[in-house]
Amino acid sequence: ETVGWPVDARIAQPLKDFLAAAKADGYTLQVISGYRTFARSAVLLENEVQAQMKYNGYSREKAEQVAATRVAPPGTSEHNTGLAVDILSGDYYNHHSQIEESFEYDAEAAWMKAHCAEYGFILRYPQGKENVTGIAHEPWHFRYVGEPHGEIMAAKHLALEEYHPFLRQFPTGKRYYLYQGKGLRAYLSYQQANLNGPTLWRPRQDTLYYSVSGDNQEGFLFTEWCRDRGEIL
Repeated sequence: ETVGWPVDARIAQPLKDFLAAAKADGYTLQVISGYRTFARSAVLLENEVQAQMKYNGYSREKAEQVAATRVAPPGTSEHNTGLAVDILSGDYYNHHSQIEESFEYDAEAAWMKAHCAEYGFILRYPQGKENVTGIAHEPWHFRYVGEPHGEIMAAKHLALEEYHPFLRQFPTGKRYYLYQGKGLRAYLSYQQANLNGPTLWRPRQDTLYYSVSGDNQEGFLFTEWCRDRGEIL
C-alpha cells in the first residue's frame, strides 16, 4: 500500500517519485483510487448505471452502454491490476462535489500530463482517443507502463491500444526500435508466441538487463537495456 491506497508493488516507488516531483514543483496531488476488487468495480459500475437512468432518463439498456464508457466493468478495469491510479489536486474536493472532466484545465492536470512519462506512467484515456480506447476522456487516470514505454508513447501520441501494433513492426532478431536516454540505449522488439511449444528468445550480447512482458494477445515485448554506445549485433 502507498499514499493511502493499495497498488502493485512494481509501481509503488515510481508513484511516490511522481507525487514528490509534483510537490517539488509546487503542486499538491492526492491519489483517490488505486487497486480495486472485482466487487468494488461492480458497485461503481452499477452506481453509474443508476446515475445515467436518473439524471439522463435512459433506459436500463442505454444506461449500461453509456456507463461502460465511463466505468470499466469488473475484470476489464485497469484498477483490478493494481497498475492504475486516479489522481487529483490536493484540494479538489474543496471546490467540487464530484470528479469532472473539466479537471483537465487545472494546473495540476496539465503538470501530470506533461511529466507522467518521466516516471513510467501514461495518461491512459486521453482526449481524442475515445474511439481507440473505448473509454471517455479521464484526465485523472494514469496507468504504469514503465520505462521507456511511457516516454515513447507520449512522444508518438499513442494510446496503449495503438502501442502494441506499433511494436509489432520490430520482430525480434530482425528489427529493433531504439530508445536512448539516461546514458543507456533500450532496444525494443516483439515476438509472436509459439502456439505449439515454448517461445524461444536470446538476448543481445551487449544487453545489461532486460524485461519481458506479454501483450495479452499473441506475443511478447522484449526490452533490452545496453550501454549508450552499444551496437546492434
